[in-house]
Amino acid sequence: MTEENETIVSEFILVGLSNHPRAQIMLFWLLLLVYFITLFGNGLMVVIIIVDSHLHTPMYFFLSNLSIIDIFYTTNSVPKILANCLTYRGSISVMKCLTQMYTGLFLGITECFLLAVMAYDRFAAVCHPLHYTLIMSNRLCICLVTTSWTLAFLLTVVPIFFMPMKFCGPNIINHFLCEAQAVYRLGCSNVRINEIFTIARGIPVLVMPFTFIMVTYIRIGMAVLKIRSGQGRSKAFSTCGSHLIVVSIFYGSAMSMYLRPQRKSSSDRDKLISLFYGVVTPMLNPLIYSLRNKDVKGAIFRVIGKKMSE
Repeated sequence: MTEENETIVSEFILVGLSNHPRAQIMLFWLLLLVYFITLFGNGLMVVIIIVDSHLHTPMYFFLSNLSIIDIFYTTNSVPKILANCLTYRGSISVMKCLTQMYTGLFLGITECFLLAVMAYDRFAAVCHPLHYTLIMSNRLCICLVTTSWTLAFLLTVVPIFFMPMKFCGPNIINHFLCEAQAVYRLGCSNVRINEIFTIARGIPVLVMPFTFIMVTYIRIGMAVLKIRSGQGRSKAFSTCGSHLIVVSIFYGSAMSMYLRPQRKSSSDRDKLISLFYGVVTPMLNPLIYSLRNKDVKGAIFRVIGKKMSE
């Protein structure tokens, strides 16, 4: 009788900030600005790196991949959030919701691995400058990026077969988008299994790359201390410090969401935390990693000058 009375959910209602209309309008304009900056900054990086041959190096190869990920990552979620900000409570079909959720997981996991790869690249450049070109060969770079995308795909798809997703109860998601933790709470299957798989996946995806990055930057810091030039040390520490801030925001916010027991319902705090790793860091990445770099600035001026001369 219980199974016969179950109603299969066909769509979800995304609450967002519908209970706070003024805050929702402010969020709309803020996200619109952030989204524009994200698309412009990351899009500019991809174009400049492709066009300017001076940037055809391992570091900028990884950065171009990071920019591509961030463009798709934000596009997967922000337009839907913006549309829902203009309605009282936006709706989304179950299929579109799951597509958004798994696409976001795939891109987010890829970024986790890619940030670790980029940390290794910086380690090789700073700690082994004489052998850098031998260590970071084109073959290795392509292999590292391909491995990051492949592992992310497997860690996204394989758990689907072990984490049953059946929805037959409440269909209200107290979130801006179909974030995995919020969606799992609505499943009428064994929530405990989903929680175990989520935490287990978080160890290789979040804990291990973050630990690797921290150890790598400690080694880089030790190497920088040996630099005799005070200006050189200051510049290196400034660059490494800004990188670590972005990495800490991304991994810290993601770990606070995915490495703790699931609550019965999402809180406003959870919604704001998800904006940090899903919206803020994709905007900051090109600003911190690339656009402050003299090589990138020089490439932009060269490309603009070439276009003007034509």
